Amino acid sequence: MSEYIEHDKDNISVGIVEKKFFTFADPPSEIVLESGARLGPITLAYETYGSLNADKSNVVLIPHALSGDSHVAGYYEPEDKNPGWWDNMVGPGKGIDTDKYFVVCSNIIGSCMGSTGPNSINPKTALPHALDFPVVTIGDMVQAQKALMDHLGIGKILSVVGGSIGGMQVLEWCVRYPDRVVSAIPLATTTRHSALAIAFNEVARQAIMADPKWNNGNYYSGPKPDLGLAVARMIGHITYLSDKSMRLKFGRHLQDKSDFSFNFNADFQVESYLRYQGKKFVDRFDANSFLYITKAADYYDIEMQHGNGSSVEAFSKTKAAFLVVSFTSDWLYPTYQSKDMVKAMKKNGLDVSFCEIEAEWGHFSFPMNALQP
Repeated sequence: MSEYIEHDKDNISVGIVEKKFFTFADPPSEIVLESGARLGPITLAYETYGSLNADKSNVVLIPHALSGDSHVAGYYEPEDKNPGWWDNMVGPGKGIDTDKYFVVCSNIIGSCMGSTGPNSINPKTALPHALDFPVVTIGDMVQAQKALMDHLGIGKILSVVGGSIGGMQVLEWCVRYPDRVVSAIPLATTTRHSALAIAFNEVARQAIMADPKWNNGNYYSGPKPDLGLAVARMIGHITYLSDKSMRLKFGRHLQDKSDFSFNFNADFQVESYLRYQGKKFVDRFDANSFLYITKAADYYDIEMQHGNGSSVEAFSKTKAAFLVVSFTSDWLYPTYQSKDMVKAMKKNGLDVSFCEIEAEWGHFSFPMNALQP
């Protein structure tokens, strides 16, 4: 790693970072997924920041959310203008201080940002997996991360920190590998999706599958379902915001005009913003990965999968100290869901703290505001 880069007087970055790759589970030693299917070989893209201390006791693992990747902080080249997705949080002197901690972030399986997913080449056919890729779960993602930790020689993790779907992975780490996790910080997350969250994900998936160019997932050699994916992102993006944030940011302001167009162009600023977000997403993400990851999030249910229907029983398997964080305006994963998990943790006598942060930006508050020093 190079010396720190100061892109502005208030933001010292971890500097130039490198995306690395770890491949494992070569046949016949594939991993067995929760569905019963076998997957291998598997490649994980990952990045590390800071230095591992002598007894390997300073490791912080950061699982990412739906559209995130392994690039949590820093820059790939000095002229980069866009740092990692949580650069305001990870770095020297920041909330997760890379002068103190050895930070690891890997791209989840099922994604399209360097790790094995539906857009990866199937060695059996020399073609992209597409929908032949098996459905994966949050547990499968964590199982793959555990293989990476073993590869890096890391036995215990000082803290697992993540928000949204990353927060689900935090919880899964704690119940699946309780002896490996010292502390955990799940942010803006839930133990299982509500009907509302599942409904929004399903509408988004249907938008993709209704695009004729989706072609039952086999679009890699031709036109891609850009319109369907853009609409899916627009739907998801609405759930990440809040009524107040949208009122403050957009209101009913028109976009570069003084009156209605009386057609179906983007008259309002909020329309223009959503179309922009959809187009930007299409340029960097894979439609099939969106299907797989949202389905994994919908399937996640810590009570049923680890507690016979009881969150108290599920958390009885954990040993970590917890800091659970929610945001007042997050209506996708509202505070009551965080409070429910805190109650279950407390009933097990766990060391748990809870913080509800006053924030107006909805679910997006987690990458914007959380744990700033």
